[in-house]
Amino acid sequence: MSKKMILVGDYVIGDEEKKAVMDVLNSGRISEGKKVAKFEREFAKIIGTKYCVLVNSGTSALIAALMALLNDERFPKVKKGAKVITSPTTYIATSNAIKLVGLEPVFVDVHLETFDIIPDQVEKVLSEGNQDEFCIILPVHLMGYPADMNKLNDIARKYNLITFEDTAQAHGTKYKGKNTGTLSLLADYSFYIAHNIQVGEMGAVVTDDEKIYKTIKKIKANGRVCDCVVCTRSKGICPKSDLERDPRFSHEFIGYNFKTMEFQAALGLIQLKKFNEIIKKRQDNLLFLNKYLSKYSEYLILPKYSKDYSYLAYPIIVRPQSKIRREELCAGLLRYGVETRPLFYCIPTQQQSFKKYKEFYLNKLPNADYLGDNAFYIGCHQYLTKEDLHQVVSAFDLVMKKL
Repeated sequence: MSKKMILVGDYVIGDEEKKAVMDVLNSGRISEGKKVAKFEREFAKIIGTKYCVLVNSGTSALIAALMALLNDERFPKVKKGAKVITSPTTYIATSNAIKLVGLEPVFVDVHLETFDIIPDQVEKVLSEGNQDEFCIILPVHLMGYPADMNKLNDIARKYNLITFEDTAQAHGTKYKGKNTGTLSLLADYSFYIAHNIQVGEMGAVVTDDEKIYKTIKKIKANGRVCDCVVCTRSKGICPKSDLERDPRFSHEFIGYNFKTMEFQAALGLIQLKKFNEIIKKRQDNLLFLNKYLSKYSEYLILPKYSKDYSYLAYPIIVRPQSKIRREELCAGLLRYGVETRPLFYCIPTQQQSFKKYKEFYLNKLPNADYLGDNAFYIGCHQYLTKEDLHQVVSAFDLVMKKL
């Protein structure tokens, strides 16, 4: 069989992408400007929020959003040392961001097959703890599966908490008819190379809250007072020209340099034109793989299909009663040209950087621990051909015979 490598994520650079990059170069401006502003407008419209702020990565989006909440007097519970309830099963950026801004992550277990935090566990943590210590519920829509936002929002209202969605992997996923990212005060996105909408490195925060929007625009530019959509000083216009000092060099917050560049936004605009097409192709690829791999359902838990989900990848869980070992299966698939990645390790019990939490969380997150040891994913992205998909199925057939 073919030895072509079927990647978890891919990005095909065609003539349209090359032209978009050349147009940026020919414009004479590569730092963020009109392309960034256009992407922000169009993405907010697609998702269904009033505002979108682009930053240089999904991690930056998380940090900038949390910093905005910390600097907002409307949310007195959001203060240094306050607790944020979040998922132990996700890319580590979520927990890193919480720690980096001076907040404290509190982990609750996830549903085994959809990876989202269990609302009853959130309620249990809050009811048994000091409720004044908690400030945010930060669910993750992992792999495109939506968290149960109705229940989580009800809990947040009950305990006077903010909900903040990590939607890095769920561009276009719908929950009860609404896009994820529109179901809370604010949400972050990532446009990393392997994600549903991809440009390489870029992130965004979306919200309907104008103050949060303007604060994030400041924070991402080292906290400067400027918050215009596009700077118009080159045209001799500045809405803040009445300030005593140049607003570009006057700073309201201690912030970061999270600005992005025109290249990423230009590439992203091409993807936005194909938004629904990309989601549909990923759904079709998942259905194809489910059809041909269902014969192994005695050993493997295959991903749940829904026309409302926008899939980052094709996650697979080795069943508890199965004697198959994930590492052997993944090594076998790789020999036949199918790249795999382990589903994210349980952060407080399986990540070295969070080792100080391990003793407290031992045996408290059984599903997250199990997924960290027994789940993995392969690609279902829009660039896969029928030949690629058949190669994946053939690889499984060859490997499963030997296990």
